[in-house]
Amino acid sequence: MNVIVANKNQNLLNTLDVDIIKSMNGEFTVDEIIGTFSNFFFNRMFLDITAIKDYMDISNIQKLSVGIEMDKVILLLDNTLMANNNYLSKLISMGIYNFANNKESLMYLYNHPNTYKDVAHIHQLNGSTQASDATNADAPVLPRTARVIGFKNATAGAGATTLIYMLKKMLSEKDYVVAIEVNKNDFGFFNEKDMYSVNQNNLNAAINKFGTANTILVDLNNTNGETCDEVIYLMEPSIIKLNKMMLVNKEIFDKLIGHKVVLNKSLLSAQDITDFEFESHTTVTFNIPPLNDRIDNKEILSEFVKIFDAKSN
Repeated sequence: MNVIVANKNQNLLNTLDVDIIKSMNGEFTVDEIIGTFSNFFFNRMFLDITAIKDYMDISNIQKLSVGIEMDKVILLLDNTLMANNNYLSKLISMGIYNFANNKESLMYLYNHPNTYKDVAHIHQLNGSTQASDATNADAPVLPRTARVIGFKNATAGAGATTLIYMLKKMLSEKDYVVAIEVNKNDFGFFNEKDMYSVNQNNLNAAINKFGTANTILVDLNNTNGETCDEVIYLMEPSIIKLNKMMLVNKEIFDKLIGHKVVLNKSLLSAQDITDFEFESHTTVTFNIPPLNDRIDNKEILSEFVKIFDAKSN
């Protein structure tokens, strides 16, 4: 169960979709907060920083960090503090890595807490106050070095989720790979680490959080691919699937000109693919046969990943 300590942002914190066992509203000294929660079991604390008396005096936050397990605390800051790298750096030095300024970011950190790696780029070890690119709340949290590859089912049920799972397992043998699905919760059924489910409002934050991975695979579902370096469109080329796709969007093939179109769960022969390309005016980038997700499909998938093996320029 979770606790809330709120003040000026009480209305925002009351909208969080989490189970609350205890809440306090008002302005409290650090001693009062510690006295209330030092021996109180809770899963997460959502702490409105304005509820801490004299919170701009960093020694009060330091005192709090001694009396409370700060890895369980998610601090709600305002935009000014989020842009104050000197203040944030002092928080990080105390082991406080989870801070946000809106509901979506609070819920993201609730499900995916930061580690030092996620905030190290804003930790000023020399105490300097040099300017940072993160001058507003919408700026990226991490400098992104990962290649971000989106997968989108062009035909219904074309297999993006399972394909991403198999690709992630294979690529993780050599690299740090993260998979993210948007607006669904199917990844949980795979019981595989580094696979996360987020809503579309949190997609950018998730990509930023794991921005130092080698590769991020994104199951886009019903969202667009603006956040991705490139998007792969999957089609299951059965007659019924293609006809249903065309019924929903008659201009789909025109819109996919210049994009990577991959046939998945496909039993088409080389001649079938040639005919398909001629009839649809589409270039097929790769043809993936039906795969057994219980076995090693490296022979096929290692060839497939060559189509996005190099970062997009």
